Amino acid sequence: MAKLNIPKRDSRGRAPAAIKVISIVNFAALVLTMAFWSLAFIKLPFPSSLNNIAERANMATTFGFGIADIIWSIPLLLFGGIGLWKLKPWGWLFAQMANVLWWYSLTIILYRDFFTRTVSPGAVIFLPFALFAFWAAFRLWKDRNIFFNKPVSNA
Repeated sequence: MAKLNIPKRDSRGRAPAAIKVISIVNFAALVLTMAFWSLAFIKLPFPSSLNNIAERANMATTFGFGIADIIWSIPLLLFGGIGLWKLKPWGWLFAQMANVLWWYSLTIILYRDFFTRTVSPGAVIFLPFALFAFWAAFRLWKDRNIFFNKPVSNA
């Protein structure tokens, strides 16, 4: 017979500490992401202002990352954090989607930085969040029954 892994809420029905930590880190990542792109959009030249096609393409890629973060990462971090805190299934899903975006984005950034032989500010600032996302995804998967109220077999 398979052993069932049923993580418990605390005595008041609140989230376990690990889930709260993931939620708080998501909120911190949200604030840092918003601040990073706000500063970048103010300081960087707009792609169409550049004459060299390679520079224009590079800057357009950077702006594309910022726009994608505004459209996808920021809402996923926000709603994932709120939903985790409230132990909602949609919070679990959004948090897992945000974890995948961290891995995807940092893979591109690190690959680019490898070829330019520089370490970009984005890599320095966001690498800890991508590394944290590996642990968070595992932990959220392990505790998924808290969000979906179904026992999960460890078999």
